[in-house]
Amino acid sequence: MRILKGNPVSRGIALGKVYIYKAFKADVHESYFEAGNEDEQFQKFKDSVLIAEKELNQIVESMSEESPEKAKIFTAHAEILLDEEVEEGVREMIYDSRAMPDYAVHEVFSDFADLLEKAKDPLIAARAADLRDVRNRVLRILKGEKEQNLSNLRENCIVVAHDLLPSDTATMDRKRVMGIITEVGGATSHTAILARGYKIPALLGVSDATEILKNGDNVILDALQGRILVDPEKSTVNEYQDILVAYVKEERETSEYLDKIPLVASGERYSVGLNIGGTEPEEGFKYVDFVGLFRTEFLYMGSDYMPTEQEQFDAYKKVLANAMGNPVTLRTLDIGGDKTLRYMAMPKEDNPFLGNRALRLCLDHLDMFKTQLKAALRASAFGPLQIMFPMVGTIDDIRAAKKVVEEVKQELRNVGIAFDEKINIGIMIEIPSIAMISDMAAMEVDFASVGTNDLTQYLHAVDRMNPAITRYYQSMSPSMFRMLGRIFSEFNKAGKPISVCGEMAGEPLGALAMFGLGLRKFSMGASSIGRVKRTLSLFTREETEEIAKTVQNLHTQAEVIAFLEAEVERKS
Repeated sequence: MRILKGNPVSRGIALGKVYIYKAFKADVHESYFEAGNEDEQFQKFKDSVLIAEKELNQIVESMSEESPEKAKIFTAHAEILLDEEVEEGVREMIYDSRAMPDYAVHEVFSDFADLLEKAKDPLIAARAADLRDVRNRVLRILKGEKEQNLSNLRENCIVVAHDLLPSDTATMDRKRVMGIITEVGGATSHTAILARGYKIPALLGVSDATEILKNGDNVILDALQGRILVDPEKSTVNEYQDILVAYVKEERETSEYLDKIPLVASGERYSVGLNIGGTEPEEGFKYVDFVGLFRTEFLYMGSDYMPTEQEQFDAYKKVLANAMGNPVTLRTLDIGGDKTLRYMAMPKEDNPFLGNRALRLCLDHLDMFKTQLKAALRASAFGPLQIMFPMVGTIDDIRAAKKVVEEVKQELRNVGIAFDEKINIGIMIEIPSIAMISDMAAMEVDFASVGTNDLTQYLHAVDRMNPAITRYYQSMSPSMFRMLGRIFSEFNKAGKPISVCGEMAGEPLGALAMFGLGLRKFSMGASSIGRVKRTLSLFTREETEEIAKTVQNLHTQAEVIAFLEAEVERKS
């Protein structure tokens, strides 16, 4: 038995077989064959198309019932695959230029994709991504490689990958994925956030996992202690089955706090919100007072084209219905950094986390930004919706975004479309520059929410996606708590709602200290609700305030964590 170690980012235990996921990357070079082999080489292309067609038909058939919208994507891919113009282009390159089939496929599909991408109509331009997907499918078959697809898994498995893109996790078959292991990523990566939201045990930062582990390996994924047991003995499996029973019992006890009113021991009420990344109903909606973060980017990443205004309106309206009358905070498109759209060309940046992302990107692409704002404003007529802008660094950013909102409002008034005229506009506080002028920011907005993931990253000058420097990413540092205390104080003085929707809100130790700093609105993933309520119920307001004073005056994160753990242990 071999033991691998990693960073447990989503609690739980999973026993199962490994599925190595490596996204196919086409490595095609200009190459030609000798005269006289034209028929043979063209037949290779035709055979690959036939296999691709069968694959697509199987995907459509398996998805038609549960995911009809996703099935439509692959139906469109089948149509592209059999396009006569594409086939004629490949035929010409093979017969006239004697180009090898993979080179011919790469060039013809890429030329068509490049042509579509230049179209002014965004729906037509978005088809370029479909062409490239189909191209890669045919190239994979020509290379003799099997298909790997997380949206259409045939059996339960533990997914092992170098990394999972947000688009991989957005389309993942959650019913089949029992656990996630990646070689990179930390507690605040999007893989980690989604894993916690879906209650999937996950271990990230496992060095060389894709090389050490093989497809079909039996493993125990222990995301409590941060280890993977490879090919465990029967006695170890039996031991872990007992541990799993105990863990489930503990989770059941914690779940008893889910529907309890969120109160501290001295009776003060606070609010619990839910962070979501999709439009489907979630059990967590029953246990919260509001939706503190609706990550709209996953609507974009789960699509093969830029979602239309109507599609976004339908999605936002659906979320409002799911929220059962509770307020929903819609965060505008937060793309950039580690999140990209395959149908949207973005320039390569040396420092993407500090680059043109989120609100900055939206202000540079006003058509895209206005489309989302129109959809959001229209949806606001059907429930309590508020709009929040990410990656705000200056008062100029706030005013520029609000100006666009006013322009869109006027456009809707001009055509008689209803929306909430008094809709609340807020910001994410995740850049120290805006945190330092929280008093001024509070005068400009109706509310704010602290994104502790990025605030930690920027405050400590550390790339939160780099496993080599995880020790420098310190969300529980004294400096973080001093910064948070300043933000909460200024917004509370201004009488403006302030919440935290970053991962710290769902971490019981972090929530405990932040309550003492004056925070009364916590938004988190569904898996954290019971644990946070349970911990806060142990302490009075006065006790949390003393705790908050202490953590701001300790010297290191290690001291802070040890102190908070001791306080919780003393009360448990």
